[in-house]
Amino acid sequence: MKNLPYFCRGEVVRGFGRGSKELGILTANFTDSVVELLPGDISTGIYYGWACVDNGDIHKMVMSIGCNPYYNNAKKSMETHVIHTFKEDFYGQILSVVLVGYIRPERSYDSLGKNALIAAINHDIEEAKRKLDLPEHRKLKKDNFFIASASSSMTSSNKITKGH
Repeated sequence: MKNLPYFCRGEVVRGFGRGSKELGILTANFTDSVVELLPGDISTGIYYGWACVDNGDIHKMVMSIGCNPYYNNAKKSMETHVIHTFKEDFYGQILSVVLVGYIRPERSYDSLGKNALIAAINHDIEEAKRKLDLPEHRKLKKDNFFIASASSSMTSSNKITKGH
């Protein structure tokens, strides 16, 4: 994918309410306007990269981009699981992410059930951790994109950018 790494920043909004409640895996969701600005060559699927809430620490993350076939969503979403335990929700705060690499396409787990979906997500998390430890991916954690203040670089409620 020629648009990777891909830099993205936007406000965290409430999603479908399933990540933590049904799956036990917390996710942060971007506004629809951020999702609509994704380049065409960033296909649906599971990605790994780096994430930062407001001006906080930078953490590993996995992101699902798509319609989540297990739930038959009608619209595309960007659901980020930051691999870190936060003390509280961060709705309304700015999430900055860099998509570094692609793990796999979206899959439907209808016939396998929710436990198979949870196992796949946990496998994605472990693969992201391994890949982000590679030197070529670790360097993006220190990119200037994360150094810039999330609040001062926002010109509206969301912004998405390939460059920085």
